[in-house]
Amino acid sequence: MRRPAKRTSSKLSTDSQHLVTFAQAIAQASSRLEEKAWQKPLDALLLKLLRAGNQPLIDAALDHLFKADLSAYDVLIEAVEAGSESTTLEFEEQHYDVQLLVLPILAWTRFSIGSGAINADTQAALSAHLHAHVLASDVRLALAPALLAIEQLPRFHTEVFALTQQMGQAALKNAPVQLKLDQQPAVAFLADTRYAIAAVVVPAGGALFHWQERDQQGQFAAGKLAAFDAWKQQVTPVLSRSLPGCNVELLLPQPYYFGCRDADKRIRPASIRAADYFLTQTLDISSADLHASIGGFSEDINGQIDEYRIGFAIGGDPTVVYGTVWPLYEEESGEEQLLALVPDVALDGPTASPLQELLTVLRECGIVHIKHHDERFTMEFCDDCGAPLFPDRDGELVHAEMPEDTPPPAEHFH
Repeated sequence: MRRPAKRTSSKLSTDSQHLVTFAQAIAQASSRLEEKAWQKPLDALLLKLLRAGNQPLIDAALDHLFKADLSAYDVLIEAVEAGSESTTLEFEEQHYDVQLLVLPILAWTRFSIGSGAINADTQAALSAHLHAHVLASDVRLALAPALLAIEQLPRFHTEVFALTQQMGQAALKNAPVQLKLDQQPAVAFLADTRYAIAAVVVPAGGALFHWQERDQQGQFAAGKLAAFDAWKQQVTPVLSRSLPGCNVELLLPQPYYFGCRDADKRIRPASIRAADYFLTQTLDISSADLHASIGGFSEDINGQIDEYRIGFAIGGDPTVVYGTVWPLYEEESGEEQLLALVPDVALDGPTASPLQELLTVLRECGIVHIKHHDERFTMEFCDDCGAPLFPDRDGELVHAEMPEDTPPPAEHFH
């Protein structure tokens, strides 16, 4: 879902250069018809590359445009995402549109947030409620039998495309989905997202969602808000049983990339509040005793910030006892380059940056000792467990470790 890591090669292959040319032509088009004329060869080339699993050629074009032409980059990334999360399949001499969806769940707890297999009863309930509240009447559905953390989802566009194809075929044939994802263990956070994955299939050109359909009087059905309310009311108890010990908040099922980004942004404030609650309750301290050290991290030390990591320490002890991650996206990264630690900066208003929002949440929790490191850090992880490393007060990257005398968690969270 993130911007691909930058590559050092400046020479583009023929296919990568064609992607760049088509994207720039669309960005410069002065009419919808001209855009459509350029979109057709762009989509055809992307389909060829996605089918061949040729992610490096796609990444090279994206990297080039990100540095040289942001308008064309936006065109290309939108086309790549659309081409990998949706497709057309032929089945029994009829063409069908396929769309990959995620069903995002925000969860927070003092314990651990589960992931893994969804039992048959839960799968059946999710399928029934999707048909009842979200999907159009002619939709066929395939549901992956697992709840996944963000790091367990397909990472590359070619992998998403393969999953879209696989699950689309399963929906058409009414067959079970066999996940082939690399399901590495989920990193343990107090607040995190979990995702169910679904593929929906309709006859080409048909409506995917309930709110796209008209009733007998020609009026559109109830909109997204009504569908969302019904979804939350009916499905929250179902998924809460799959995530014991957790508070959960459901988001509306959405197309794959949009849904992942939306959930990743929505969990960020909850991750700070969950860390504050956990540390103050477990260690019997006040929020004012906490010290937060913030660092900006990027895949490339000279590139834009990809995420903030926050390391929490207690009182005069510099040891990082817990850490959390605040991810950024393309539209957010640029403005963050201009920000340094300015304690008196205005923190309100509709244009607050992610860093300002992060600072606001920390201060709303009552955390007043905050250090923002101006230097840029590269993404580093623990060699043993894969957990991210967090900055301490001196700007050293360390593994977060709770004190040895930490009392065991209470028997109940709520």
